[in-house]
Amino acid sequence: MKPALGALETRLLAYAQMRGWSTVRTGQLLVPLGLTRSQERELFRRLSRGRLVARVRRGLYLVPPRLPLGGLWSPDPVQALNALIEDRRGRYQICGPNAFLRYGFDNQVPNRLYAYNNRISGARRVGAVQLTLIKVADRRLGEVEEQRGAEGTVAVYSSRGRTLVDAVYDWSRFNGLPRAYGWIREDLKTKRVDGRDLVAIALTYGDTGTLRRLGALLERADVLPALLQKIERRVPRTSSPIPWIPTARKRGPVDQRWGVVLNGEA
Repeated sequence: MKPALGALETRLLAYAQMRGWSTVRTGQLLVPLGLTRSQERELFRRLSRGRLVARVRRGLYLVPPRLPLGGLWSPDPVQALNALIEDRRGRYQICGPNAFLRYGFDNQVPNRLYAYNNRISGARRVGAVQLTLIKVADRRLGEVEEQRGAEGTVAVYSSRGRTLVDAVYDWSRFNGLPRAYGWIREDLKTKRVDGRDLVAIALTYGDTGTLRRLGALLERADVLPALLQKIERRVPRTSSPIPWIPTARKRGPVDQRWGVVLNGEA
């Protein structure tokens, strides 16, 4: 059953709309609506339970830009993410399955929003929006693109090249391998990404395992030797090679240059 808007609910939403607020904090409405603190708490509780506002955290709520007219409301996923991270004065970039979809690597629509950020770790829920927040060091944030939505909301995404590198780097979280190898080959072939840019991103944001696997891939994709040498200088010699495909049995020829067991199609 759709919740009915009472007089106080209508006044709150109309006041927020008049002021152009997308978020409301507890305490902001005491004077303009003539409420006591207990009345304000109860009002937000009713609105949140009725899905007429979305609780970001205790004391902070997202409100709809227009009166829901008795219907249910949930914020746009990017709006929810922006509110959560801005409240913590942090930075983020949308990554993983959402970035795979944006750049056409995958056509599966994720049921949650994944984001690297420098403040929060774990799952969060804002209204009906489900978020997976991956806390990383400040130095691991970067190489991004902005996308402006219809309502003026700005979403920050990992760039195309960064998304490809992270599909290898964070393969276990994003189910990125071996799919990413095909994406990278295709993007190099069609020149959607440049080999120089990809190597620069890998050197900045990748780890040793990422560099080993990308080195083996890029050598087979006929990337310029000078670029391969840049990667090679960052990869230490090893007597313990890693698997090309981490989820497959570690059996096959060893690429000695990169320290990779070619346990699948290379």
